[in-house]
Amino acid sequence: MQATFVWFIIGTTCIVQSSTAYFGYKKRQQHVWPRKFKECGGKMQSPITLSTSKSIALPLPALEMVGFHDFLPHPLTLINNGHSVALNVVKNSTHRRLPYIFGAMLNENQQYELEGLHFHWGNKNNRGSEHVLNDIRYSMEMHIIHRNIAYSNMEHASAHADGLVVLGIFFQVQDSDNDMINPILKYLPSIQWINTGMTRFRMLSNGEDKLGDNFRKLQNIGRRKVYVRNVAGSKIDLVDLNFTNFIWFDE
Repeated sequence: MQATFVWFIIGTTCIVQSSTAYFGYKKRQQHVWPRKFKECGGKMQSPITLSTSKSIALPLPALEMVGFHDFLPHPLTLINNGHSVALNVVKNSTHRRLPYIFGAMLNENQQYELEGLHFHWGNKNNRGSEHVLNDIRYSMEMHIIHRNIAYSNMEHASAHADGLVVLGIFFQVQDSDNDMINPILKYLPSIQWINTGMTRFRMLSNGEDKLGDNFRKLQNIGRRKVYVRNVAGSKIDLVDLNFTNFIWFDE
């Protein structure tokens, strides 16, 4: 699979913390998510439909990613938790600082450190990603979760609006394996069965059936605004932007 697009979410997103918590992706199961997990309710939910033509183009600062290009946790800890394939970063597994992000529309002087990642994919090539971009649902979407280093742990961070940032990366199917994720792909056969730690992602089991189509239905965007970085085409100067009082909703 080939990565094609990167986006990020600031604020509320439905991340169930416990790998043992039961939830399913069938329509009737998703319907009860907000009752079972309070973080999955409200008007700030993802995924949503993304449209470049309806997004607001601004000369936003770049999202800075530090330490990702050569980072591979050792030992590599993957788990099939019955919902997805998750990589959890063991803090004591490295002597150097974990990768982190800053910039873009994140609050000034705040840094977000890598916590882990997981995948959403479909049983067919025409579905799998959670978000839809320009009416296209990609075959897979990877979520890289980051915690604001101002908060000591995920539980603490998830209780604050500025606590978590999720990077989303879309993948599309291609004939050959993606060398960049081969370190993960080679471990998939050993986690074929639930609670063990991906033929590749579609060979995995959730304990009852084939693990796949593990994406949430699209949520109502409501009055939320979506911004896209466009440095060349904007008439607004970067120095004129005030992110402290940025407008995220239509008035």
